[in-house]
Amino acid sequence: MKSVMVFTWAGRAASFAVAACVIWIWQMVANSGAISPLFLPGPDKAWASLQRGFASGVLLRQTFGTLQHMFFGWLVASVLAIVLGSMIGMYPTARRAVTPLLEFLRPLPASAVIPLAIAFMGLSNGMATFVIAFGTLWPMLLSTIHGFSSVEPRLYEVARALNIGRLETIRKIVLPSALPDILAGMRISVTSALILSVVCEMIAGLDGLGHYIMVSARLYRSPDLFAGVMLLGAIGYLSSLVVTMAENRLLRWRHRGH
Repeated sequence: MKSVMVFTWAGRAASFAVAACVIWIWQMVANSGAISPLFLPGPDKAWASLQRGFASGVLLRQTFGTLQHMFFGWLVASVLAIVLGSMIGMYPTARRAVTPLLEFLRPLPASAVIPLAIAFMGLSNGMATFVIAFGTLWPMLLSTIHGFSSVEPRLYEVARALNIGRLETIRKIVLPSALPDILAGMRISVTSALILSVVCEMIAGLDGLGHYIMVSARLYRSPDLFAGVMLLGAIGYLSSLVVTMAENRLLRWRHRGH
């Protein structure tokens, strides 16, 4: 146990050192003047812009907009993926019936459906939710199908021998067995949700960090631009960390068995 903790802290220290080194190099390059400050401000200026943005409330509003788009799109995709994936995964006939359609829709890039979504929904938050849900649905749906379809057949035999009802079998046997695949798909999709939120905000001019970055670039406010990018990186890291922590908590029973 002690060796594991030492290894964990050593990994965190190494990550911090790498990040500090990147920031130091960034500052040195900015100070050297090799690249115009109009295009590459130093991290000190980007940090100052970040503080000003939050003090004025502008960045707080834009951050909330991005989080709202990201969360609702990802939530809709999660619900659809779990409901549809469970039904498709548990029944081989359903898998055979919908596999051609899934293989047709899955490779479509989410950006390709943006013009269609705008045509039907306009430049609205509903359009952003639809595009984000479409783009983040597939990893979760495919992993959910795999999780439900790969349940050990002998578990069903045990359930029948114990006279466990269908719903109880799903809740107590099938869902726990498929949960690792479901959570893995959700963890992968949360990053895609953030990326698509930024794309929708840039294209549709919706409140959010994507629009903030686009306006900053057009006005040559590079410190504001880099502040927005830094904030997006922090959101991506923290959202992935939250999902990973939830995954570890929900799957504690797997580690207890080892």
